Amino acid sequence: MTSGPEFLDGFRAELLNLFLWRRDVRRFKPTPLPEGALERLLGLASIAPSVGLSQPWRFVVVQSPERRDAVRASFEQCNAQALASFSGERASLYARLKLAGLTEAPCQFAVFADRTTEQGHGLGRLTMPATIEYSAVMAVHTLWLAARAEGIGMGWVSILDPLQMTRILEAPPEWTFIGYFCVGYPTEEQCTPVLEQEGWEFRRPSTIITR
Repeated sequence: MTSGPEFLDGFRAELLNLFLWRRDVRRFKPTPLPEGALERLLGLASIAPSVGLSQPWRFVVVQSPERRDAVRASFEQCNAQALASFSGERASLYARLKLAGLTEAPCQFAVFADRTTEQGHGLGRLTMPATIEYSAVMAVHTLWLAARAEGIGMGWVSILDPLQMTRILEAPPEWTFIGYFCVGYPTEEQCTPVLEQEGWEFRRPSTIITR
C-alpha cells in the first residue's frame, strides 16, 4: 500500500502562517502579474474538493474595460444601497471602509457554479443541491491560499447584483453567480483583517456543540 507524505512540524507551522496571512485584499498595486500566473492559479482550483467530483466552478476572466466599468457601476449602486441601510456610527464606519479594488487590481474574474453539469453524475446532490455552490466556494478558497503562498493578494467583491453580473458577463442563465474577485499584489501586508482594524467586527472562537 502506498504511504502518503509526512508533513513535519516546520511545514505545519508554515501552513498555519499561510492561513493567518490570507487576507481579503482591497488595495492593490498596479503592477501586473507574471505572464500566465492567473491562468495557472485558476488551474489549481481543479485540486479543490467537489461533490461527486463534479467540479462545477466556472471562471470568467474580465479584461474588457467596458465590462469592468459596468461591474464597477453595479458595485457603486449596490454599495450606495448598503450604506443607506445603516445609520449613526455604523453608517459612518461603513462609509470609511474601502470595500473594492475594482480600479487598481490588474486581474479580475467572476466565479459561477453550474448546477446543470453532468460531471459527477449527480452524486451527493439529490437531497442537498446547494453542494454545487459549496463546491465552487471550495475552489475559491483553494485558489486564494495558492495565490497568497506566492505573495499575490485576492479580494472578494460581494456587493454586486447577481442578475446584473450574469447579464454583464453574458453567463448562461443556469449558472449561479458566486462572487467577483480582484487579484494583484497588495499595497501592504496585514495579518489582522481590515474589518477588525476598523472596529467593524472581531473574530470569535468557533461554535462547537456536543450532542
